[in-house]
Amino acid sequence: MPVKKLSDTWLKAAVLGCLWASSEIVLGSFLHNLKLPFAGIFLTAIGIILLISVSYIWKDRGLIWRSGVICALMKAVSPSAVILSPMIAILFEALLLQLSVTIFRRNILAYLLGGMLAMSWTFVHKIAAYLILYGFNLVELYRNLTLFAQKQLHFQIENIWSPIIALWIFYLLLGLLAAGLGIYIGKKAATHRHGTGMSKGSTVYRNPAPKPLAPFSHSLLWLLVDVSGLIAALILLNFTHWLWWSQVAIALASIWPIRYKSALRRLKKPGFWLTFVAITMLSSILFSKFSANTISWTDGLMIGLQMNVRAAIMIMGFAVIGTELSNPVIRNFFARTPMRQLTPALEIAFDTLPALIANLPDFKLIFRRPVSILSQIVMQSESLLEKIKLNQKAKKNIIIITGEIRHGKTTMLLELISLLKKENIPVGGIAAPDVFENNQRIGYDIINMATEERVVLSRITGSSEMIQIGKYFLHPEGVAFGQKALSVESNQTSQLIVIDEIGPMELDNQGWARSIDDLLKHFEIPMIFVVRSSMVNQVIANWSIENPVIIDVEKQTAPLAYPLIKALLDKRFSDTKSQI
Repeated sequence: MPVKKLSDTWLKAAVLGCLWASSEIVLGSFLHNLKLPFAGIFLTAIGIILLISVSYIWKDRGLIWRSGVICALMKAVSPSAVILSPMIAILFEALLLQLSVTIFRRNILAYLLGGMLAMSWTFVHKIAAYLILYGFNLVELYRNLTLFAQKQLHFQIENIWSPIIALWIFYLLLGLLAAGLGIYIGKKAATHRHGTGMSKGSTVYRNPAPKPLAPFSHSLLWLLVDVSGLIAALILLNFTHWLWWSQVAIALASIWPIRYKSALRRLKKPGFWLTFVAITMLSSILFSKFSANTISWTDGLMIGLQMNVRAAIMIMGFAVIGTELSNPVIRNFFARTPMRQLTPALEIAFDTLPALIANLPDFKLIFRRPVSILSQIVMQSESLLEKIKLNQKAKKNIIIITGEIRHGKTTMLLELISLLKKENIPVGGIAAPDVFENNQRIGYDIINMATEERVVLSRITGSSEMIQIGKYFLHPEGVAFGQKALSVESNQTSQLIVIDEIGPMELDNQGWARSIDDLLKHFEIPMIFVVRSSMVNQVIANWSIENPVIIDVEKQTAPLAYPLIKALLDKRFSDTKSQI
């Protein structure tokens, strides 16, 4: 289905935002399952690397912040109940990097400084999140904990904020490192923008696309109630006795889970309750011993309890408000503002996400070959953009020859081409007939239909340097030969182009995929695609083919199919002549 027309910058933002979101969703789930510490830092570093490296390929103004908005909104598909916090973090990381690039222009200094700012926001965001969750009593708890540590370990810290400052510097250095990697990968990608699409040894991460969210009845009234309830609870927690705030907390904790099942998801995690107990016990001990104002241990216990109730209310509140903010009414409102291009860009990104996730390099290898894997991801940006642009209009005049494996698809194709050439119709493209030896299939040859030259494409024997597909080894000279036969330059005089065959590699954006995209982009002449039966619908959807002519080798012969093709060619010729 054709997508809505967007500016080039928003199209690129949809691609880059989708790339970033896919890493957040897939790699985030992977790190979460491993329960690795500092997973947030790692994800931020990936985001910085992607934004900077792709900026070396696309130099559109405002691309970075737009990509951040797309990624932040796409983060809503994450299975996590906590959506607002990571959305805000992603948005500000992009804004800070964009700010640096805007002020200092596109140069190494701007990227390095922007990377440091973006990574330091992860630290600032974490501190701010804790303060929002637990209130400013957390600052006093930290001060008392530092004093307790000094007393127990018999050492003195001149400035109790020194550990915080040291940790912040650590984040800055990580941001510098991520920016440096982004610059290196970006320069490398900028000099290798035109690959063959057939990379040896590339693995595919077969992680399924995120499950769609369950249907939910949004309500602006509920959004108002949720926001008002959260604000009221925070005010009461800060300024009233526990008898008052406890009633409001109990009411919200009883009402919210009924409407929003996700509201209690985070509270079910053991880690929250371990933190709950730790903060409560520390408060009762440290506030009574080290507080500037002498208080009893029961008062300290109540302070800890108040901090934890505040955190629980904030966690649930963010979850329920985030759920209501996905209301289509709110999205439609923004569609009428200067951000109106955001909605179609987001739709494109969501449409692209499942296929992108299916074709991502294996993230398990990122720890062993980070530069190589990230380079593969960055290099996908160009092909994704071309695919989206290509799909902005439906493709017509496409004939699909289909049938099961080894049921005569190529044989019929060659018979049809023979009939066409008898009428002096110029045919371009490729055919890939089987090659047999002693009644055994040993591989395939490839024929340039325009010149009728024939070379080896694959054989069952080969070397370890060759790309292997199943039991066949691809010969590099055959691949290069096919790419030349399918090039735009080689088909300037063709009236019909054939591609034999389009299969799993092309649907994975490998094989002849890039050549097919180029041909569809530059020509509107009839084309014949040879496709096995099980993949016809996928091919039609992948290239947005409108009303294709389907020729099933099980039901039709070449002489019967020929009039259909000839009629399509004649119609195309008459249409072109009338336009002239």
